[in-house]
Amino acid sequence: MNETTKAMSFYTDERGASRLYAYLAGSEKDPALRARFAELARVENLHMAFWRAFLLKRGIATAEPSWFSFAWARLLRRILGTRRYLSLLEITEATAVDSYYQFLNSATLEEAEKTNIARIIEDELGHEEELESQFNALPKDNVRDFVMGMNDGLVELLGAVTGLSAVYPTRPQIVAVNGLVVGLAGALSMAIGTWVSVRSQRQVNEGIRRKTDLLFSVAPKRAQAELARKLTESGMPADLTDEVTEKLASNKEAMIGLLTEHTPVNEIRSALFTGVAYIIGLLFPVLPYFFARNSFMALIFSVFFAGLALAIVASIITLTAGSNAFRRKIREMVITGLGAAAASYAFGRLVQAVFGIHA
Repeated sequence: MNETTKAMSFYTDERGASRLYAYLAGSEKDPALRARFAELARVENLHMAFWRAFLLKRGIATAEPSWFSFAWARLLRRILGTRRYLSLLEITEATAVDSYYQFLNSATLEEAEKTNIARIIEDELGHEEELESQFNALPKDNVRDFVMGMNDGLVELLGAVTGLSAVYPTRPQIVAVNGLVVGLAGALSMAIGTWVSVRSQRQVNEGIRRKTDLLFSVAPKRAQAELARKLTESGMPADLTDEVTEKLASNKEAMIGLLTEHTPVNEIRSALFTGVAYIIGLLFPVLPYFFARNSFMALIFSVFFAGLALAIVASIITLTAGSNAFRRKIREMVITGLGAAAASYAFGRLVQAVFGIHA
């Protein structure tokens, strides 16, 4: 992607964000939130103006972003509510910042343009922190659990029922029952796996914290040396490392906090999010097989609904207003999901031909 194409993508993102925040400001009943949304819209409008001028200077005219992305954002906001919607929106801010930073380091820019882009990055980082601190109603880890669980349920069960369709072309109900059994087992497996993973990480971190606490109590000098080693490994200069460890020598909690990792994630909630999302995901490709007359007809509806669901999952992941990343993520998830289904169908036909299975 060349520089002007990237700049056009940035302009479209900022134009969509400005429009979205202005809409939120106009529809929000809470005066404090309304004022904050209006301020966010004003800042995004300044970013949009910079990218418009950037493009016009290079002979590129700007265009209005697609109406679909704004309508989709409004729909999600109505479904989720303002706070949950902005919790999801906050997840994507880091990606936007990364894109700007890469552009700042790779594009051919004037000094004034570099200064303005650096200011935009600073603003976006501020937006990310503010969205996280003020509007975060849904833990990011649980959003990740839900998206991963739903995506796995969609892709795995679409592949399973597609492969079974080749083996049972006239018995769609058998495909449905087998798919449902496999899906429920998969949901249980995913939930247990998530529970074990999160719980194990929590136990490891708690064990490290206990050992660090004990070390500080019986050998504080060794605890200081351990902190100095960790700070040095992180890239901190030696003189500054000595200064920090000396000032923290008597602050037990601060030193333990720097030496250990805090894990606030609840393993039961993570497991529930993953398992329930997996079940929701498997329903899209499986349900058509309960009502269709043959597996081929069911497969058509299964692929359609699964593709639609994959697009929804991609939209939740990106939540951008009219950006190229929005369309790219949808293409990526739909193509990979349907590609897995096509491979499964081919494998099913191969099994049918090799073993002579007909039903």
